[in-house]
Amino acid sequence: METASLERTNLYDQQLKILRRIGEIMGLDGDIVESLSIPERVIQVKVQLKGDTIKTFIGWRSQHNSALGPYKGGIRFHPQVTKEEVIALSMIMTWKNSIMGLPFGGGKGGLRIDPSVLTLPETERVIREYVAQMYKYMGGDFDVPAPDLNTDGQIMAWAVDEYIRLTGKNDFSSFTGKPTELNGISTRSFSTGLGVAEVTKIYAEKFMGGIEGKRIAIHGFGNVGYNSAKFLQEMGGKVVAISDVNGGILDWNGLDVGKVKEFSDRYKTVKDFPAKQISNEELLTLDVDILIPASIEGVINAMNAHSVKAKLIVEGANGPISVKADEILKKRGVIIIPDIIANAGGVIGSYVEWANNKIGGIIEEEEVKRIIRNKMREAMGRVMKTTEKYESDYRTAAMINAVDRVVKSAKLRM
Repeated sequence: METASLERTNLYDQQLKILRRIGEIMGLDGDIVESLSIPERVIQVKVQLKGDTIKTFIGWRSQHNSALGPYKGGIRFHPQVTKEEVIALSMIMTWKNSIMGLPFGGGKGGLRIDPSVLTLPETERVIREYVAQMYKYMGGDFDVPAPDLNTDGQIMAWAVDEYIRLTGKNDFSSFTGKPTELNGISTRSFSTGLGVAEVTKIYAEKFMGGIEGKRIAIHGFGNVGYNSAKFLQEMGGKVVAISDVNGGILDWNGLDVGKVKEFSDRYKTVKDFPAKQISNEELLTLDVDILIPASIEGVINAMNAHSVKAKLIVEGANGPISVKADEILKKRGVIIIPDIIANAGGVIGSYVEWANNKIGGIIEEEEVKRIIRNKMREAMGRVMKTTEKYESDYRTAAMINAVDRVVKSAKLRM
């Protein structure tokens, strides 16, 4: 088995271990934990592209839990995606939607395909065929997909069009992350980054004397990294370091995030921006107040966790800290705001789009921002109380809150 595939399989094992540990802390019956560890449904499909040759791809949709409402989670395209990975990610979506107080369960879809080798017409045919095989298990009241890794608003546009064509229902709530022309919302691009910035500010206000002047390092300058940096700078934080896949930049007096973005858009990298040039590894170990890993999984691991100097880490990406690194950092007293809270702004934005489509409403950008900020504050408030009650770290407290809401809802429905 390839290393990447093994890591994806291990993600599922990791989620099972986390769930069982939370079950023990909460004193849950073993049958309940077992039930939560198994998805309610996993659908497998075979997608074929017919031309001079026939290209065949395998895909899945995992519908983990619907105790709180319709399944909700993205569809990803990746050449090494596995069924176990999709199941694990659907579990994470259950907890993320729960902790945010949203009326959604958890779902996730994946297609084992390399999108870089597809033409645009082929990409359209692939997503339409995927929906054609899945549509009976989709819909605004049942399962609501969204963009994820290597998928975007255009792909959601084709998906919702195919769903409407097959069902005869003009149901734009069946997919979120759509272009604004198809009843999407304009905040999709920055919802996650706004959420990251908001939880950072909330913690800093309570325990660090405020966000103003706090030195912040951003690892990853994609959509999440850029918008996290942008909003934090607007809040008064001092963004001193930024990196992307090619390297990083440092200015202890503070970087102008807008100018870095303009440079990055022009040259497709932040490397060589007029500031001190540093490596990605150096950025992770800078003596800053706040570190936001917003790139890929596992960038903070057992090899470098001892060298991390930040007092607070906010997980902008999914799973940027390995299990061993998490243990090391906790022992060192580093506070970690976990991904299921920190980067949940995106799913809140999806909720607003879904709800807006349901009622046929029109919502202004500032109102969406207000909803995201309020939801993040409510979730952080609940988690902070749980950390005190259980004397736990934030990751454990977030999971306790998430699992508790799902279990209570499921029991009421029995």
